[in-house]
Amino acid sequence: MIVAEGLSRPALRRKLRQARRRLSPAQQRLAALRLYRQLAQHPLFRRARHVALYLPNDGEIDPRPLLRAAQRRGKATYLPVLNPWPRTRMVFQRIDSGERLRPNRFGIREPYRCAARQRPVWTLDLLLMPLVGFDEGGGRLGMGGGFYDRSLAYRSIRKKSHKPTLLGLAHECQKVDRLSLESWDVALQATVTDRGWYVGK
Repeated sequence: MIVAEGLSRPALRRKLRQARRRLSPAQQRLAALRLYRQLAQHPLFRRARHVALYLPNDGEIDPRPLLRAAQRRGKATYLPVLNPWPRTRMVFQRIDSGERLRPNRFGIREPYRCAARQRPVWTLDLLLMPLVGFDEGGGRLGMGGGFYDRSLAYRSIRKKSHKPTLLGLAHECQKVDRLSLESWDVALQATVTDRGWYVGK
């Protein structure tokens, strides 16, 4: 576990990104398999009909085995797609097995934009989110772009909105003792690592 005290957010991000990048390809494959085992038979995953995931980048834990499992089970699966304008927004678009992807402005692969295949985030059942760091209380440190926080900002207004369930996915080495959260940070219901579950408060 990394101690956050005395580190600025940029410094903490650098330290955590270095930790996950140091994992070898074999360690990454094993972590992806263990993550799959943590989630594939869990009721939250089994019951969800509309599941949004991400494609791994910069050493993030790989959820693609879960993506393939969801598609085999007939679930509707979605990936984030960046808006051309405003550039600070993203949407979630349905993706089918074998669909062609393209790199976005950050070099992360995403589907070709198609408004008819996009779905409002509050109608999804389960959102599996990437992160840079997490703590046991549901705190999430992202890459700093704020894309997920802006997409989920409606939850601070719609207090009774319970959809989607928000799960962070991470390597165990991304755990932090305590994250200091800003007012706009959206808390996770749980974080799932290759080692286990950390349920938020």
